[in-house]
Amino acid sequence: MSCSNPIDAAVLGDYWLGALPGPEEETTEAHLLGCGQCGDRLRDVIALAEGIRDLARGGSLRLIVSDTFLRLAAQEGLQVREYAPPPGGSVQCTVTAEDDILVARLAADLRDARRVDLSLCDWEGVEQFRLPDIPVHPGASGVVYQESITMAKGLPASRIMARLIAYNATGNERVLAEYRFIHTPSPGSLPPAQSEL
Repeated sequence: MSCSNPIDAAVLGDYWLGALPGPEEETTEAHLLGCGQCGDRLRDVIALAEGIRDLARGGSLRLIVSDTFLRLAAQEGLQVREYAPPPGGSVQCTVTAEDDILVARLAADLRDARRVDLSLCDWEGVEQFRLPDIPVHPGASGVVYQESITMAKGLPASRIMARLIAYNATGNERVLAEYRFIHTPSPGSLPPAQSEL
């Protein structure tokens, strides 16, 4: 039987996370109790959320994370490697086979930014990848970027520049800060054939 008023997937996600206001939660719950189709969709949303959480915990995604996420990861026994270059500065970095999560703490004044992008560039500043409209809390003094640990473990010696880019009310962008990472592979982080070079 088809549902005449299906619940939006975003609402189902918020319901699962306990983020709906009381009356909306009660209405959603009442609908779910009587609608098998929306109940099935809720199970799909839960499976998707768990899969994304597993990927994030596994360190395979490029995303912005919170200090709470890092604290919980450490409590679960995951090895977190962090680097925090100063704005305009650089840092020598590596990752080992034992590392589970790799993050960069990017300090910047974000008070007046309407929108913030994270741009990853080569050493000359040519953009290679961009995370648009990253989540930034009001009053934040920077962001914590999680690089894919899977990708980082396979990187040869390389140099990477990260830029935080802000947009003002008229849509003009400006570079808030640049950060340079000088990556040296750890012998234990590369596949055996590469680590012997």
